[in-house]
Amino acid sequence: MDSAAKIYVAGHRGLAGGAIVRSLQKQGFTNLLLRTHAEVELTSQAAVDAFFAAEKPDYVFLAAAKVGGIHANNIYPAEFIRDNLAIQTNVIHSAWKHGTRKLAFLGSSCIYPKLAPQPMPESCLLTGPLEATNEWYAIAKIAGIKMCQAYRKQYGFDAISLMPTNLYGPGDNFNLENSHVLPALIRKFHEARQRGDSDVVMWGTGTPRREFLHVDDLGDAAVFLMQHYSGEDFLNVGVGDDVTIRELAELVKQVVGFEGRIVQDLTKPDGTPRKLMDVARLSALGWKAKIGLHEGLAETYRWFLDQAGALRV
Repeated sequence: MDSAAKIYVAGHRGLAGGAIVRSLQKQGFTNLLLRTHAEVELTSQAAVDAFFAAEKPDYVFLAAAKVGGIHANNIYPAEFIRDNLAIQTNVIHSAWKHGTRKLAFLGSSCIYPKLAPQPMPESCLLTGPLEATNEWYAIAKIAGIKMCQAYRKQYGFDAISLMPTNLYGPGDNFNLENSHVLPALIRKFHEARQRGDSDVVMWGTGTPRREFLHVDDLGDAAVFLMQHYSGEDFLNVGVGDDVTIRELAELVKQVVGFEGRIVQDLTKPDGTPRKLMDVARLSALGWKAKIGLHEGLAETYRWFLDQAGALRV
């Protein structure tokens, strides 16, 4: 990408989009198109088409999505499938229609079958049933991959798809109603420490294993792949290593400085037993994650503490 190229980051206020913006700025890209939800309603076909017709971005990072954890997916299944299908359909189509040179679509590791082989290679997509607790989001993301492939096949549109593992870091959502496991644990341990509680409740058995990628590593990978990869096949983006939820809880407890016990609520669901990415194809292209989990957790907790009104998130 030329440093003066027009680059649109859809979802720039989100966790992934914000990291992509930081990575672009760090690398000297200054002509960034950044629009809030109020400025461009991405679920509106007319609004998206008007934006692309007026701005004609050269490159597009499609990081906008409706996201959330198990709880949010269970309560709002219609919104998760409807809004995500609308956002990606509108952006991908308008980008092609108005001459965008290249688009990078961001998906999620939840696209894979619940009992996928571990680590999960890209080839295991659509080889088994999805995890029921997030299938609405997963179906939408699979459709996004296929749309990118279809537009490449039929129109020659250079659209690539990246599937990040679980993300965390500055800009994360710490709302206990709809956050993912890692920020939820940070907030739970922080508030328990503030109150002087004797224990913190952790959902499920603690045995599922999860892989966590610092969002600034994801931002770096997205910019790297936009410049160095063009192919129909989507790519996993992860660290290639994982921890149990119990191990994660212990690590967060240590970072936060909580001195009480961890109590398990076995009435709550575990979700997928394991979700470890096979990152061999990404590694072969010359990219790997740089930020370790302990280092990343400590930075994320500092960011949480720095936010004005953090206790009222």
